[in-house]
Amino acid sequence: MFDIENYNYDLPATLIAQEPASERDGSRLMIVRRKEETITEIRFFDLPGYLKPGDLLVVNNTRVVPARLFGRKESGGRVEILILEHAGAEHDVPSTRACLLKSSKRPKIGSLLFFDIGITGTVREIQDNGGVRIEFHGERCLDDLLEKNGQMPLPPYIKRPPDGLWAHLDRERYQTIFARNKGAVAAPTAGLHFSETLLEKLRKSGIDIASLTLHVGPGTFRPVRVKDIRKHDVGEEFYRIGPETARAIDAARSQGGRVVAVGTTVVRALESAAEKEGRRLVGEGRTTLLITPGFRFRAVDALITNFHLPKSSLLFLVSAFAGAELIKRAYRLAIERAYRFYSYGDAMFIL
Repeated sequence: MFDIENYNYDLPATLIAQEPASERDGSRLMIVRRKEETITEIRFFDLPGYLKPGDLLVVNNTRVVPARLFGRKESGGRVEILILEHAGAEHDVPSTRACLLKSSKRPKIGSLLFFDIGITGTVREIQDNGGVRIEFHGERCLDDLLEKNGQMPLPPYIKRPPDGLWAHLDRERYQTIFARNKGAVAAPTAGLHFSETLLEKLRKSGIDIASLTLHVGPGTFRPVRVKDIRKHDVGEEFYRIGPETARAIDAARSQGGRVVAVGTTVVRALESAAEKEGRRLVGEGRTTLLITPGFRFRAVDALITNFHLPKSSLLFLVSAFAGAELIKRAYRLAIERAYRFYSYGDAMFIL
């Protein structure tokens, strides 16, 4: 159950989605029923037919910051960074910020970096985990420059030229329609399937929608390097659940409705709050919650999620929620039917 090899599978590279569906709600949706152990296939825009009045969808309103920058070192060598701290995410941040850095040779402390958007940086700290702290200098506000000229931090399995025609589309489509609070380094991808048209259809069907914030951190890309999955470190992520969302959850429960998490980030936020506060799902904090089979779910009744990478903590989570064998069967079927995988891919509704 806890051996990492139990969460491995072979995926043809052709099934890794390189672009979003033409319409947000036009992707395929696999309905996985835990009790009956049945699988049904529909389109995402048919989701309202599998919900009932009184159900509550909880979405993540984090906003991905286009914080990927390209530049050069004093030597002229190429450098790429992803800035991890942003003003307004949880608090104001100083000019020296945590970053992930990629270059052929790691710069030394005190090295100058020159970026394409008219700013320079000085490396102030080098960390053991591959991160650095960089002090930024420039005449204009760094956050404003990022919003205008930074690039979206797409996952490494989505291949893009640095300045290709996709840059504008990714800025729109690698962002959910719920995105409000900036601070994420990756999109909560289950939310990418929702359109304004679908939201209106859900509301007319008596389905309520509430939001919370969990800023997806760099741990989402961190490979699992341990044999026992319980020993994996998912990193730390900030979450906030407001009183309105807490009241909506209480109301749904009192009416016999289901709490449907839109994405694994919502699951981690709600279950972290439930673990910390019991049934009072309100507040904020930083979560390091790793969900593996055997976990007792207290807050979530159903889950909408994408198809996840082999040997990933997200695959552990959905296996814990639906049962490992049922998830393996669903993934085998998805590969047989040529579903599109990962961030821009198709989705699964586990109920």
